[in-house]
Amino acid sequence: MSTDTGVPVDTAQRPRRTLPVLGVVAVLVAAVLVVVFATRSGTPGDTSPEAGFARDMAVHHAQAVEMSFIVRDKTSDGPLRTLSYDIITTQSAQRGIFMGWLQQWGLDQASTQPVMAWMAGGHGHGAAGMAGVTAGTMPGMATEEEMNRLRAATGKDAEILFLQLMIRHHEGGVEMAQALLGLSDRPEVRDLAQHIVDGQTAEIRLMKGFLAQRGAQPLPSILKTPVG
Repeated sequence: MSTDTGVPVDTAQRPRRTLPVLGVVAVLVAAVLVVVFATRSGTPGDTSPEAGFARDMAVHHAQAVEMSFIVRDKTSDGPLRTLSYDIITTQSAQRGIFMGWLQQWGLDQASTQPVMAWMAGGHGHGAAGMAGVTAGTMPGMATEEEMNRLRAATGKDAEILFLQLMIRHHEGGVEMAQALLGLSDRPEVRDLAQHIVDGQTAEIRLMKGFLAQRGAQPLPSILKTPVG
């Protein structure tokens, strides 16, 4: 190939002329990434509120998923089955996020820290400050005796017991998420905690309506300001 003046042009050299430009772009991109990671908040430590929240909420969610599977297989009520499916899918996905955070932060999924130790500071009270909550336990969790009762229940009795236990369970989840909002400034953790507060508060109202339809009442609330 030649130009209009008849001077030959080596086309093989054209791509090589772009390599220095690409190298400069790569260096600039790398520099931007370094600045981004250097300026964001430090990685949470093993005893941080973020790590404690992720670990404890993952366990909390696991029980909610188990309870929802139990009632899903016991009821033919469409709205209740839809609710149980929503809890199973949503909280299973959130558990995956919690575990992903711990892996990203280079932390173990388990800890030697006491349950809910992260919640004792910054929120005005720890888990033991809520009604019906024993020190060293996660708020809203069903006891093994209650879980056995749910497994053994049938029909309307199973529906009512599930709704009562899950309302209290959601109240505990809301309390834990609200505590995290008072302790963390990490955007990704705060965003999910706020999503938990909003989503589970809405589901509490829905479940109270389901209970009223069945002529039953929720268990005593563990929240300072119960959801109406």
